Amino acid sequence: MIEQFINFVIRPPRAEYNPDQYLWEKDFTLAGRTYKREDLELKNARGHTLLCSHYLPSPFPEDTPLPCVIYCHGNSGCRADANEAAVILLPSYITLFTLDFSGSGLSDGDYVSLGWHERDDLKVVISYLRSNKQISQIGLWGRSMGAVTSLLYGAEDPSIAGMVLDSAFSNLYDLMMELVDVYKIRLPKFTVKMAVQYMRRVIERKAKFDIMNLNCLQVAPKTYIPALFGHASDDKFIQPHHSDLIFKSYAGDKNIIKFDGDHNSSRPQFYYDSVSIFFYNVLHPPQISTAQSSKLEKYYDLGDLKAAAGMNESLLYEIITGLHSAGTDAASSSSARRSTSASKSVGELLSEIAPVTTVDSMLNENHSLSNLENLQDKPNGQNEECCSYTSSNRESWGRCSSLGGSDEESSADCKAVDNSHQVYATPLRNVEHRSSDSTKEEKKKKTVVAPKKHRSEKFEKLEALSKRLRLCFLKRVNHRRQRSS
Repeated sequence: MIEQFINFVIRPPRAEYNPDQYLWEKDFTLAGRTYKREDLELKNARGHTLLCSHYLPSPFPEDTPLPCVIYCHGNSGCRADANEAAVILLPSYITLFTLDFSGSGLSDGDYVSLGWHERDDLKVVISYLRSNKQISQIGLWGRSMGAVTSLLYGAEDPSIAGMVLDSAFSNLYDLMMELVDVYKIRLPKFTVKMAVQYMRRVIERKAKFDIMNLNCLQVAPKTYIPALFGHASDDKFIQPHHSDLIFKSYAGDKNIIKFDGDHNSSRPQFYYDSVSIFFYNVLHPPQISTAQSSKLEKYYDLGDLKAAAGMNESLLYEIITGLHSAGTDAASSSSARRSTSASKSVGELLSEIAPVTTVDSMLNENHSLSNLENLQDKPNGQNEECCSYTSSNRESWGRCSSLGGSDEESSADCKAVDNSHQVYATPLRNVEHRSSDSTKEEKKKKTVVAPKKHRSEKFEKLEALSKRLRLCFLKRVNHRRQRSS
């Protein structure tokens, strides 16, 4: 039994996997952006080869270094444990580095040390990342053994921007004594202590570390890196009071989150949201505009030109009226064109027009333009066709993202999961079912549907209107400059 307990500490079940099957693909798409997985090998101080993977945007932004988070797995884990972390971090322009520690996964080594030697492996990885000019700041995300590894290393390197510590143990000796009670080993206390001392000598001889030195309570009071602690309330393996003890003695900025589940259960979405916000605040990733957003915004991007308070807004009403007609050209002899209210400001009018011209007329050209005009006239709260973009969207997207799955499959799954809350990952349009009675009523209220326009014609018209807006602002600015001169 003692030998089994020794293997339980230094030789737990080892993860054997195929990287091409269990990791993200070499090139993959996530949340509409493309990324790549770079595999590499590093050597630690003991001469063991460490198999690593680095997830990066593809292509990498030019002249813009990005922060990186190193994910540290548990005692029976491997690089595949970081797949969920990729979903959380990559869309925020935070790269992800993950590795198999020595004695784990596909790396060299026969034993694990529950954080003692793993911190040296982590030091090799951080040295490699700091030599890479594409990486700015570095954060650590550890779970179980990985959390202890991060804490032990963080006490020696205060330049780490932040740490997420999930289910760390405070003291290995105390943990081993607790596990005797958890697994109901009926032995007298003095016998258990003698057995632990024997295990200590065997572990020191095989794995080359002393279990009495693995004490996070000794390093927590002298660690000042911002830290987010997490622990499952029903964890029987490493009980929640371990994180409580570390949290109380931790010297740096800190916060702790408790959630339902056990040691190996999947973490809830609100915890992942907290992790994402934490790393965003401590790593400060750059704001990089994508090609898709710039394509939609170029017609309304006025650069540094803003409508000043003293500007004569009447100059823009004609253009705004024309902008209405660009999105809705449906007209007949019996229907008059909607007039623009002179009581509204230009900003309010533009805010009303923008959803129609950018989203509906460009992305959903199959939807009739006359229906979009009626859609805009509905008051807030009565529009059944618009989707609610709240923080829950991010939760549904995080839950529904599947490894290697396409964007269409992910959005379809998200609709099914959050249908009860009326939250959708993509806009959902109503399908009109016309009956014989409805056709009679529609004959009384006929609306002329404008013919479909080619996408290039719409873009050209919108671009022309955008230019007119720019000219109006430029004329006004030049006129003010001449008067001031």
